[in-house]
Amino acid sequence: MKTSELWEDSFGRIGTIVAAVLDGLEPEKLNWRPAETGNSIAWLLWHLCRAQDEQVADVAGTESVWTAQGYAERFGFDLDPADTGYGHSHAQVSAVQLDSTELLREYHEAVLDRSLKFVRQLDGAALDRIVDKRWNPPVTLGVRLVSIVDDCIQHGGQAAYVKGLPAVK
Repeated sequence: MKTSELWEDSFGRIGTIVAAVLDGLEPEKLNWRPAETGNSIAWLLWHLCRAQDEQVADVAGTESVWTAQGYAERFGFDLDPADTGYGHSHAQVSAVQLDSTELLREYHEAVLDRSLKFVRQLDGAALDRIVDKRWNPPVTLGVRLVSIVDDCIQHGGQAAYVKGLPAVK
C-alpha cells in the first residue's frame, strides 16, 4: 500500500462517519444539546470540519476552505471567522445553529475534497517534514495527520452517539 493510499483511506473514513450522522438527521436534532449543556451535532461536526480544514490548510500551505470558498459568511455564525471551536464556552457552542444539514454537508465535502487532494500527493519521505516547532519533539507531518484523523473520528463518533440519544425537552 502506498503512503498516499493509507491517508486517503483514513480521511475517507471521516467522510463516511459524517455522512452517516447527517443522513436522515432532523433539523431539531441537529441543534439539540444533551442536558442543554452538551455539544450539539451541529457544533461537533462544524468543529470537526473547521479543525480539519485549518490544520490541513496549514500543513499544505494553503488558505482554508472556510475563508477561500466563503463558508464563514455563508454560515453567518456570531463567531470570529478564525474560530475553530477549541475551548468554546456554552454561549459559543450555542452560536452554532443550523436550519438544515445541507450547508454543513457541503462544507464537509469541500474540506474532505481539499484534504484528499493534499494526502494523495504524499509519499513516505514527506511525513518526516517538521510542521510545528513549538513542541518538543517538533511535530512532523505524519504525527499531525494522525492527530487530525484521530480528532475527527472522535468528534464524528460523539456526533453519532448524540444522534442516537432520545431528545428530551
